[in-house]
Amino acid sequence: MAADEYHRPTKVAVIGAGNVGATFAYALLQSGLASEIVLIDANHARAEGEAMDLNHAAPLARPARVWAGDYPDVAGAAVTVVTAGSAQRPGETRLDLTTRNVEIFKSIIPRVAEHNPSGIILIATNPVDILSYAAWKLSGLPKERVFGSGTVLDTARFRYLLSQYFKVDPRSVHAYIIGEHGDSEVPVWSLANIAGMRLPVYCAQNDMGCAEEDLEDIFRRTRDAAYHIIERKGATYYAIASGLLRIVEAILRDQSTVMSVSSYIQNYYDIEDVYLSLPTIIDAGGVERILRLELAPEEIIGLRNSANVLRQLIHDLKL
Repeated sequence: MAADEYHRPTKVAVIGAGNVGATFAYALLQSGLASEIVLIDANHARAEGEAMDLNHAAPLARPARVWAGDYPDVAGAAVTVVTAGSAQRPGETRLDLTTRNVEIFKSIIPRVAEHNPSGIILIATNPVDILSYAAWKLSGLPKERVFGSGTVLDTARFRYLLSQYFKVDPRSVHAYIIGEHGDSEVPVWSLANIAGMRLPVYCAQNDMGCAEEDLEDIFRRTRDAAYHIIERKGATYYAIASGLLRIVEAILRDQSTVMSVSSYIQNYYDIEDVYLSLPTIIDAGGVERILRLELAPEEIIGLRNSANVLRQLIHDLKL
């Protein structure tokens, strides 16, 4: 590695300075992972205001160059995080957002790819699976370098709720939500474990009830969490910003971290040509490998159903 490459500042671009984008930028500033953060928004004044506010935090946090820019400023960014798009409205599903957000992406993604053809594009905008597929098609970049936040947030919610039920640290709960980031998502009960013990064994060995209806309620609360949060405060942004930061950390530090991101799936339980979430190794190159899970029969059925829901919507877009 040449000296100038070693000392090159680490830049992260954020497209969309709304609640999710601004919260992610704040988390990124606090983390110290990036030395340059550029905010791009259709409302340039909003991006300027967020950049000013973030810069005022720099003396109290980790100094970095933060500014409001335009698409040429994504050049050289290791990762471009896309949060721009129409927000989910109360009572609306993520899939209802499809048509209008794909149109927005048609004006964003080709410009990102034009100015930064060697970077990674990370999609957070909903419906994230469909928009990740659209971003891949619109960008012309390799599929390994275009992926979405997927069910990273759902998995975090699932682990948290399980931790509350089992009264352990959520970091000690190992469980995944796979498939669509949305109503057809699938809990992988068969592989969920604490301390290496599958949940039925953990319950039996530790004299816990683990009633099936309780576990089903945990999944329902996981799946429907966004609706309840949006009903109460209008949007979700803290947890997804934390999820995005964790993904970006895995990329910038080449950590080979396993996360349930949304990426291109082929030849996986007969699922082809769709973006959905499965445990995936993320490193400096983006998607390194999608892990093959030994799923229970009902989980395979659920995953295939989730893929069919997404594939039909993708087909209708005629990308």
